[in-house]
Amino acid sequence: MTDPLTTELLDLALEVARRAGDLLRDGRPADLGVAATKSSPIDVVTEMDIASEKLITDFLERHRPADGVLGEEGASREGSSGVRWVIDPIDGTVNYLYGLPAWAVSIAVQKDGETIVGVVAAPVRGETYHAVLGQGAYADGRPVRCRPAPELERALIGTGFGYVRERRFGQARVVHELLPTVRDIRRGGSAAIDLCDVACGRLDGYYERGLNPWDYAAGELIAREAGALTGGRPGTPGSGELMVAAAPGLFETLQGRLDELGAWHD
Repeated sequence: MTDPLTTELLDLALEVARRAGDLLRDGRPADLGVAATKSSPIDVVTEMDIASEKLITDFLERHRPADGVLGEEGASREGSSGVRWVIDPIDGTVNYLYGLPAWAVSIAVQKDGETIVGVVAAPVRGETYHAVLGQGAYADGRPVRCRPAPELERALIGTGFGYVRERRFGQARVVHELLPTVRDIRRGGSAAIDLCDVACGRLDGYYERGLNPWDYAAGELIAREAGALTGGRPGTPGSGELMVAAAPGLFETLQGRLDELGAWHD
């Protein structure tokens, strides 16, 4: 049984993710351009990233004013309730800029530092994924489970690349070594969606270096609640250094191989 606070937080996360997704899908300007850049000239922010984050933070200010917020585009406030919202107003901004469908609104809720609710809304896909800690994972209200673990050589693996040139050299080297040993590699462009695809069995595994908490907080919970394991280097939790997600049995092999390849450093 979910407690009243968690129920409230899930309902709010689902509602604000829906509202932000509707804004982004229906309000995207035909002449959408880059409003700013972040880590490099190709790491972009659009006016719609900013508008989506404002919609979300205004909503949370009205409904949960005592909560903390951590947002990708600069929204940050300390709270007094022990609850913190970790938000990515558009995960997959470059996809969104180019009109590609693989982008999402990612909302995670943490209580005393632990993620207890995760919602990822992918409006162009027409799907919303969610999970509550200990309550399973769902896509549009239907339970989902990760795919049974194949051998590494039969695994479809998702990954992503950073926007800093030096990091890309290292990531290209890892892909060069890993690709011949797996079924294939996919690069979708949204970490949140990739983690949900592991949860839904559309990917066997996923890894990436250089993520921020708002990129993976919701998706990691959804993947774990669907039966996947997640982590970083062996014995460490997933983080910006390295995030790995896969079904038990594949996870250990993939994690070990990535550690051997140095996927955790540039």
